[in-house]
Amino acid sequence: MSLAQITSNEYEDFRRFLEDACGILLGDNKHYLVQSRLNKMVVDDGVSSLGDLVGRLRRERSGGALREQVIEAMTTNETFWFRDNHPFKILTEEVLPEFSKRKVRTPKIWSAACSTGQEPYSISIIVQEYLRQNLGALNDVQVTATDISPAVIEDAKKGYYDAMAVARGLPADIKSRYFVRDSAHWEERWQVINEIRRRVRFTHGNLLASYAPLGRFDAIFCRNVLIYFSTESKIDIIKRMADCLTPGGYLFLGASEAITQYSDAFDMLRCNPGVVYRKKSA
Repeated sequence: MSLAQITSNEYEDFRRFLEDACGILLGDNKHYLVQSRLNKMVVDDGVSSLGDLVGRLRRERSGGALREQVIEAMTTNETFWFRDNHPFKILTEEVLPEFSKRKVRTPKIWSAACSTGQEPYSISIIVQEYLRQNLGALNDVQVTATDISPAVIEDAKKGYYDAMAVARGLPADIKSRYFVRDSAHWEERWQVINEIRRRVRFTHGNLLASYAPLGRFDAIFCRNVLIYFSTESKIDIIKRMADCLTPGGYLFLGASEAITQYSDAFDMLRCNPGVVYRKKSA
């Protein structure tokens, strides 16, 4: 059993639902993507058409199980350790020393759309390495990690990764220092050690919802996610992120993302390599 042929009206209805629910903006010709991502749900939920699915979603309350299933199926959980490298180099060489210089004793960093946890754990490892090499520079760093998928968040909290996930971008010395093999598990998997996990607080978060419950931050990583949003949503998200950053706070974006056309609240700092955005002081 699979979804029936998707009509143009059904596709438009689903596009509107998805953007309203989580901000993801589907292109005009992603019918095949929708069909392939949602087919897994058809057998379990008895969905006959995309129109039937959208009708059920519209009737279901916010936070319902079906809605979470659909968002989970349509979001991309593509990530790996120390992705692109240069943001973590900038964090080590520029941002953390700047916090120490400004006497921000316990900086707060937000990893937005953190997926399966590699980014916030990479941040925590960078912090651990920095503190190991610069004794007394900071008290510690608090990392908040959010994602729209409750299932992904629950998995990330546990800090377990299979052999394939561990192999993606993780240097051997970092693996030996900050991971332990789970010998009791039937297949090879590794767990981030408690010293790294304890620094990270995972919580469910939708980038379209209020950031007020999260508090204020000294740096935000929002990487490789804005590309999925409409121009209006990008402007809104960046404005609200600027509002929850402390003066002089830093915003890290993906390599293909820029904010100069969406916000004038930041100065762009060119590093070698890469760039980071710093909130202007009032």
